[in-house]
Amino acid sequence: MLLNKRISIFDFLKILKFDLLFIGGYSILVGYMDQYGFLSKISIPIAITGVFGTAVALLLGFRTNQAYERWWEARIIWGAIVNDSRTLVRQCVSFFEREDEEVYQRMVKEMTDRQVVWCYALGESLRKMPFSPKVKEYKESRKLESFNIPNTLLSQHSETLLGAKENGMVNDFQQVQIDSTIARLCDSMGKCERIKNTVFPKAHSLLIHLIIYVFATMLPFGLDDKNVAVEIAITFVIPIILVAIEKTSILMQDPFENQPMDTPVTDLATTIEINLKQMIGNEDIPIKEKPSKYYIL
Repeated sequence: MLLNKRISIFDFLKILKFDLLFIGGYSILVGYMDQYGFLSKISIPIAITGVFGTAVALLLGFRTNQAYERWWEARIIWGAIVNDSRTLVRQCVSFFEREDEEVYQRMVKEMTDRQVVWCYALGESLRKMPFSPKVKEYKESRKLESFNIPNTLLSQHSETLLGAKENGMVNDFQQVQIDSTIARLCDSMGKCERIKNTVFPKAHSLLIHLIIYVFATMLPFGLDDKNVAVEIAITFVIPIILVAIEKTSILMQDPFENQPMDTPVTDLATTIEINLKQMIGNEDIPIKEKPSKYYIL
């Protein structure tokens, strides 16, 4: 996720470098040829160019809106994960019977540790990254062998809750309340997987890119400007702005790709770990480092 006062223009220009080179070279070449060469006889009515410009604006507006909705939905989902993780541990602390303090502490710690690992495992699974040492250690110590580790961890939550019910540590109402929280976590996991696995239509992206380049090609022949520098500048700036908008929407449409504009799932998982461990009085609390870059992951 980008930070307000730390935005790198150079990293964004790297994404546009090929478009900058191509459109820049084209605008210089066509600008001079249109003013001093044989292309000066070619004239395209500005109304036709305007039609393509309108089409690009409408398509880009739709694309940007859809990309932002995917990005914002991902952030809302992870906000719900933060809240439900706190709720789960709070319910365990409040509902579990304390008649046997040792058993109570063990079960609360078990639920808390598993929920912390679940948050890290979910974020790393969505980004298709190797599991972090924290998740690997937990996975190996419990001998977890599953295609979907986060889903397995939620199943273990339910098994622990069932054991607590059978041992009289929670009543029927309390079991339903905790199980509802686990179900909401499962629902959030499914929503994240839906966003991750639903690819934005490639044909739509290609169409927008094609129309932008058609517009850029036609633009200099519809200008009635006798100054070559002005013509080159207009031919270069307008298409680049459109391409930049398109690239921004492409970066936003996939919020789990380990990129600067991602939903900061690792940072949120660390926040959850700190909160949950503080709630149960665990002193092994990680220190959240200040971001050294213009974004957090």
